[in-house]
Amino acid sequence: MNNLQAKKHKNATSITGAREVLLWKRADLQQAVPDTLAQEVPVALVYNGISHVVMMASPKGLEAFAIGFSLSEGIIESPSEIYGMDVVPSCDGLEVQIELSSRRFMGLKERRRALAGRTGCGVCGVEQLNDIGKPVAPLPFTQTFDLRALDTGLTHLTDYQPIGQLTGCTHAAAWMLPSGELAIGHEDVGRHVALDKLLGHRAREGQRWQAGAALVSSRASYEMVQKSAMCGVEILFAVSAATTLAVEVAERCNLTLVGFCKPGRATVYTHPQRLIACN
Repeated sequence: MNNLQAKKHKNATSITGAREVLLWKRADLQQAVPDTLAQEVPVALVYNGISHVVMMASPKGLEAFAIGFSLSEGIIESPSEIYGMDVVPSCDGLEVQIELSSRRFMGLKERRRALAGRTGCGVCGVEQLNDIGKPVAPLPFTQTFDLRALDTGLTHLTDYQPIGQLTGCTHAAAWMLPSGELAIGHEDVGRHVALDKLLGHRAREGQRWQAGAALVSSRASYEMVQKSAMCGVEILFAVSAATTLAVEVAERCNLTLVGFCKPGRATVYTHPQRLIACN
């Protein structure tokens, strides 16, 4: 294990939980053994003193999560509209206390709705079905990606899942440069939260990580597509399948959506013109 891997492993173990479990093998219950579990805690995003959403998430990278969620939900258009942020313990969870610009906070109050998130759920608490979809401006066609570089990103995606390697229960979202190198990645028990963390981290980097594509370890649901498009991501690769609504949203907003990404193969659902596929 190299120094980087050792550091990631140490960071992962510091925010996991441990308990004894019973292993079942064939017909016998084996003796109790220690096991490592991923932490899942309620995280409230509080804007200018008003709680807006509670999501179940892993308790790390929460500032990036708050920025990414705020961008992907259309609460802000730029990280500069957040003037301050603190993560503080609260009851049985954590609060991310966010200070918004007055203009953005007024806009949030006008359309504020109560949400209660669960692991992997992007629409819990939405009051009406009409609230599910958000209008997304069509993306430009400025990015291209050589599919031969995809294998490199896939090979290293688990490097950003130290908790997942210990527990087997997290998702990852990473930013893949045109070379296939992964610039950064985030993991979480919730796939939407992992993506929000990535989008928030990428937004803070400005122009540095505009070229490339997002790579997620999960399926591609419509929320994943919508969040990506809201943050200007033109290409989204998913290890698992895409849903029908995800494909419809991707088609409508000009996002290139690729699923079932495995070494040497992938399924292209929409806008293949951004992809280079040379033999």
